[in-house]
Amino acid sequence: QVQLVESGGGLVQPGGSLRLSCAASGSSISTYAMGWYRPAPGKQRELVARIESPGTTYTADSVKGRFTISRDNTKNTVHLQMNRLKVEDTGGYYCHALRILGSRREDTWGQGTQVTVSS
Repeated sequence: QVQLVESGGGLVQPGGSLRLSCAASGSSISTYAMGWYRPAPGKQRELVARIESPGTTYTADSVKGRFTISRDNTKNTVHLQMNRLKVEDTGGYYCHALRILGSRREDTWGQGTQVTVSS
């Protein structure tokens, strides 16, 4: 099963940028749908962005036009480029890998990386 380690979080001023990385090991991510999640009011976590195995992407309305998800299967890594950051983007960002093999669903989470947007 794949293991995930996030990096790239930190403190940034409103309007700034950060690039999060999710490095995978133990298995190739080429057959996984990869996503980034963060906490949300009333929910355990909300989906921020997802990229499917063929490369199709989904981005939440709250970050559309500011965040971009990408994957590099050769480096087994997924990135989340975050631009024009807002205070409300503050929180832990978690990498998620999903693979469905027949009737079996395989979910894997990273430990998270903290993003703080503050002046």
